[in-house]
Amino acid sequence: MEDIEDLLVGSGGAPPGFRLPLNAVGVNPKRKNKNKPNKISQTNDPLTALLPPKIPGTQTIYIKTFGCSHNQSDSEYMAGQLSAFGYAISDNPEEGDLWLINTCTVKSPSQSAMNTLITKCKSAKKPLVVAGCVPQGSRDLKELEGVSIVGVQQIDRVVEVVEETLKGHEVRLMNRKTLPALDLPKVRKNKFVEILPINVGCLGACTYCKTKHARGHLGSYTIDSLVGRVKTVIADGVKEIWLSSEDTGAYGRDIGVNLPILLNAIVAELPSDGNTMLRIGMTNPPFILEHLKEIGNVLRHPCVYSFLHVPVQSGSDAILTAMNREYTVTEFRTVVDTLTELVPEMQIATDIICGFPGETDEDFAQTVNLIKEYKFPQVHISQFYPRPGTPAARMKKVPSTIVKNRSRELTSVFEAFTPYNGMEGRVERIWITEIAADGIHLVGHTKGYVQVLVIAPESMLGTSAIVKITSVGRWSVFGEVIETLTQVNLKMAPEKVCNQEKCSPRFNQFDSCACSKEPEPCSCGPNSCGGQTLLEECTVSSNDSWMEDRSSKNLIGWLLRKRRNHEHKKVENGIALGLRKKQDWALGGWGIVDRALLVGILVSFLMIVAVIIHLEFRTILSK
Repeated sequence: MEDIEDLLVGSGGAPPGFRLPLNAVGVNPKRKNKNKPNKISQTNDPLTALLPPKIPGTQTIYIKTFGCSHNQSDSEYMAGQLSAFGYAISDNPEEGDLWLINTCTVKSPSQSAMNTLITKCKSAKKPLVVAGCVPQGSRDLKELEGVSIVGVQQIDRVVEVVEETLKGHEVRLMNRKTLPALDLPKVRKNKFVEILPINVGCLGACTYCKTKHARGHLGSYTIDSLVGRVKTVIADGVKEIWLSSEDTGAYGRDIGVNLPILLNAIVAELPSDGNTMLRIGMTNPPFILEHLKEIGNVLRHPCVYSFLHVPVQSGSDAILTAMNREYTVTEFRTVVDTLTELVPEMQIATDIICGFPGETDEDFAQTVNLIKEYKFPQVHISQFYPRPGTPAARMKKVPSTIVKNRSRELTSVFEAFTPYNGMEGRVERIWITEIAADGIHLVGHTKGYVQVLVIAPESMLGTSAIVKITSVGRWSVFGEVIETLTQVNLKMAPEKVCNQEKCSPRFNQFDSCACSKEPEPCSCGPNSCGGQTLLEECTVSSNDSWMEDRSSKNLIGWLLRKRRNHEHKKVENGIALGLRKKQDWALGGWGIVDRALLVGILVSFLMIVAVIIHLEFRTILSK
């Protein structure tokens, strides 16, 4: 099947986001089943029965997304365009009149999950459109036969593909030389979080990577277009902006700019109230080595999370060379050490591939030692999966049993770390953007992007708060809300680098908020926006109703706090595993230990009452 754009009638086809008429689109008609009943004609509604079948914009589209944040952003853009044309969007496959699957080609399990979903869709006889990196990088897969496809740079034409697929045609849009516009309609999965792709593709040539086959060479959006998008989403009420790409550090090298220039331009547009945060996406070591000081300055900015994802993949130079990663372990250490020194409370996440072809026991030991040395709070550990068409797929493989054992060993080492010990009792500012998987806690993050779980009303979503850390777990910490920061306006001295409108990326001083009960960071946090900060207004609301009695002299209070800490650990484990059912303790349910404690308290109370009554009777009788 040829690409649809090769068959368009006329010079330029249709503008992005506009539907083409059937006679202007090259399609491959499918054989229709004449015995298949017509849903619309069977309806009891006489008005609906008069409508022709498959009217564009009246169907429900089920969208399933695999893979990275860039894929998630693509799905949100596709959902936005479909919704703008009248389609209903659902995450329930049973409700979908058509399934749209956005795929990931990084690892074999993701592609296997895609294959399973495609099989289910075909069995259910649902129209199907496949998007993402799998069809873009592997166009001739058997599983994709007879399936409509949207390429990674053709997401702005998803409406055309969906409409023609619903009519029974097979459509494939693959080739494109220009990037999709950033101002397309978008339906965010989280209305407070904007995932902003700053570039597509990369400059690397890693021997194991299939994504390069799909996303291609580096293509960067202009600074003006990205800054314009930032202004738009801030006006829409977004509270977190995630910069996303296959390699953030490579941004701009194809258009004569670089990442620090972009970051400074974006940070200059962030509101001065400190309620909108920026998160910098994954970056490989080679392209940030020359900009470490500038990136460190940006990461220290109060409106930027002090967090960076820097994949190392292996602690062995020999394996990094085989991977064609274009850096050494020493250079990776330079990145980590420099940013840790420059940025207070800096958090760095990394990735490891276990069992890459040629990895010896010594190579793996070097990887383990690197992870032990730095004790990264987040490490994504995966086994090597040979991806078809990559150089690594032709290399001699490490036996699968050894690969699995190495993965288990490194996971065990990593899970033994306690990165958040010492945080209990600290007071932190957090930014709250989502509901936890248990459906009870709200999820916030500190400046260092430590996940904080709090019990608070959903009305606090999209706000910033001061919390006290009450307990720590392996993957997150628990906190109690002290104050909700509803408005924090800063008035800066005129000669300083900040003004009343925007936050500047340059700052040196440490200032505190005069309205806090304890010296706490203002909206621009520690290392404020440069120079003397004068507090103009700081309005907070107390959340005393969420506070418990913390008196250590009260025996019952002590027992309840011990129970709470124990339940916090259970809840954290449940959230880490992605459990979505609510915990019994938060629903008011009581376990055996809880019931025994309650019975003991009641029995003690009744005994005291009985003794008092007995003494009163004896006193009366003695008189």
